Amino acid sequence: MQTVGILGGSFNPVHLGHLMLASYLTQWGYVDQVWLTLSPLNPLKDASELIADTKRLAMLNIATKGAVGLDVCDIELTMPTPSYTINTLDLLARRYPDRRFRLIIGSDNWAIFDRWREYGRILDTYGVIVYPRPGYPVSREEARNVMGMTLAEAPTVNLSSTMVRDAIAAGKDMMYFLPPAVYKYINEHKLYRK
Repeated sequence: MQTVGILGGSFNPVHLGHLMLASYLTQWGYVDQVWLTLSPLNPLKDASELIADTKRLAMLNIATKGAVGLDVCDIELTMPTPSYTINTLDLLARRYPDRRFRLIIGSDNWAIFDRWREYGRILDTYGVIVYPRPGYPVSREEARNVMGMTLAEAPTVNLSSTMVRDAIAAGKDMMYFLPPAVYKYINEHKLYRK
């Protein structure tokens, strides 16, 4: 049975850090595939800077075109908002009974994972792969002691969509932070400008 890692996010915009992580998790054998799953509205985030779902989805499709082991999942766009991860995982499991799903989150989210809806069932039923984020260490001992949690030794990239948006608004060149075709799309559509 194939294992699919679900990397959810606003992807506002998708950047090289997202793609490096997804590629690492597939190539180093944590999962067989990673589905970058677009969230229309994260209940724990401010939606005021969120651009249209269609534009974020277009950038995800551009970013993953031709990528081995990476795919885009837009299932949450058809679900009620706010979207809760447990509902997404349950729906995916029903739609794709021949696949096993695991949630992928950063250690920053792991630090507040107990605030997620039905977090215990996410761990028990699906499992969680936690990747390192700067300033949010997770020990190997903690990973060994939490059933359903895997600590990924992924490279740490201190890059965020917020930083990319702010830099674009300030007129900085983000060519080396974004997939070139995504950066072209952002410039053509004049996204994230103030």
